[in-house]
Amino acid sequence: MSPGKQALRHGGAPSRVAGVELEKMRRRVRVSRLVLFTAITAGPVALGVAVMSRQATVAATPSDKTASVSVRTAATGADPAGYAQLFVDAWLHSSTDNASSAQARLAQSLAPGVDLPDRIAGAQAEPASVTAVRSVQRGVGAWAVTVAAQYPGGQLRYFVVPVTAGASGDSFAVTGAPGVVAGPARAAVSRLPYRVSVPSEGDLASAIGKFLGAYLTGAGEVDRYLAPGVRLSPLSPAPYTAVTVQNVSGAEEAAADEEVPADGTKVRVLAQVEARDAAGRWPLAYELTLQARSGRWDVAALESGTAQGGGAR
Repeated sequence: MSPGKQALRHGGAPSRVAGVELEKMRRRVRVSRLVLFTAITAGPVALGVAVMSRQATVAATPSDKTASVSVRTAATGADPAGYAQLFVDAWLHSSTDNASSAQARLAQSLAPGVDLPDRIAGAQAEPASVTAVRSVQRGVGAWAVTVAAQYPGGQLRYFVVPVTAGASGDSFAVTGAPGVVAGPARAAVSRLPYRVSVPSEGDLASAIGKFLGAYLTGAGEVDRYLAPGVRLSPLSPAPYTAVTVQNVSGAEEAAADEEVPADGTKVRVLAQVEARDAAGRWPLAYELTLQARSGRWDVAALESGTAQGGGAR
């Protein structure tokens, strides 16, 4: 039963009942306005929170689509140098006269649209080795790979090969026949910093000779010549039977001192040595960092990167 009817039943005046109902409606309108005003006021804040929450969600848990695009973009940069090298090697060892040979089938599988060479038997020796020397990305999935073929007698011939990489980065195809091009130009060589002459009879040259002797011939323990904390993987088996230091030059003036300087002093040196084995004599060079400790020189780093920790690399 409505409030108006209840009021009439209890003898309330109709005007009083109408007044009660009107007051309730006014309250509902005021509450509605307050809620609406609050929503309008909080709207920008709520919107900012929603946007920030959306950004945080995207950053923390990227969608599958975003992850897929990231992987695909990274894979597109795969270098097809090895693929081009395989093709040129097979292509140079194949001929139209023997299209069913293993090399011809390999070349045709790597580049189905490229013709095989029509070689004259015995007219030219096959290459002894084929090596990729340069890769240039020309566009999305498009590469130009320069491959060097070395023939008996020292002759070099360079081929540029167009290669296309698949969108996923796990497929390649040679898109055209190789082209013979000039080889890469010789780069300018910067001057090395080793300008200080190291005495051949000094402690520094002696320490270097002992270290390289142990490292290259296996005669003695290499660890005894290393600075504390330095690790060096041994050469196994040792490749040489004897090592002779030919010349040592340093980058710091302290390398020229005949006596070992104060503890902690470091010098960088270039050691030129002659290594011997049953096949002959081999000129080798090593960039080393040595550190003074307790009146002796310790090897702190072998700049080839095989010595780790305990000093500059």
